[in-house]
Amino acid sequence: MALLEIRDLEIAFPARDAGEGWLPVVRGASLSVGRGEVVGLVGESGSGKTLTALAVLGLVPPPGRVTAGAIRLSEEGGGAADLLALPPGALRRVRGARIAMVFQEPATAFNPVYSIGFQIAEAARAHRRISRGEARREAARLLDRVAFPEARRRLDDYPHQLSGGQRQRAMIAMALAGRPDLLLADEPTTALDVTLQAQILELLDELRRDLGLAVLLITHDLGVVAETCDRVVVMREGRVVETAEVEELFRAPAHPYTRELLAALPRLEAVP
Repeated sequence: MALLEIRDLEIAFPARDAGEGWLPVVRGASLSVGRGEVVGLVGESGSGKTLTALAVLGLVPPPGRVTAGAIRLSEEGGGAADLLALPPGALRRVRGARIAMVFQEPATAFNPVYSIGFQIAEAARAHRRISRGEARREAARLLDRVAFPEARRRLDDYPHQLSGGQRQRAMIAMALAGRPDLLLADEPTTALDVTLQAQILELLDELRRDLGLAVLLITHDLGVVAETCDRVVVMREGRVVETAEVEELFRAPAHPYTRELLAALPRLEAVP
């Protein structure tokens, strides 16, 4: 059984003209993520990638809403819970503890008036019964785990004092505080230079290997997919148009849109 299974998901927003009702922006999307697997969710901006991930956590921004489908998370004792059917309190217990998210821009995901150490420690205390002292030590350990430089000395730094790469590492550390089974990573390398991108991708791969962490990696960058993912889900205009193993997708893409995406990749050509 897959760790996460999304089936026939529809997300809609109200039309500008009230007489037109609700307009679907994600249309019957289906995908799955296995334990310890990295699945790439790719497509152009506006294709519904981020909304699909937000629906998993019950965070679709209002006035949007999920209008159909199921999102099932496997349970340790067997069976699966439909996240869309959970009451708010039960869903909050899943959010962070079983599933965590790394947002596209960590500068806006952190509270600017609290130190990174405090915020990571509070995330740990929200999901685990530990004291404030233990939580602070756990924050330092998690920052060490994601190779944050001089982690213990910089626990009291504020988000604005960090570089882009450091903020991204701190955001991943905070996501790990609840010891989740699944990480939703929304464009985690978009704002970083090439060197930092490679470091963050290597970190995600290490977490997958060392912790058995499953990752749904949302990206528009097929180069990132080729380096990192086991399988790929391609979205266009709110629909899943192709799902394939990475090697198969690059070798023989089945959908015309996927072929267009691959054709748009930059290539090095010999200069005559």
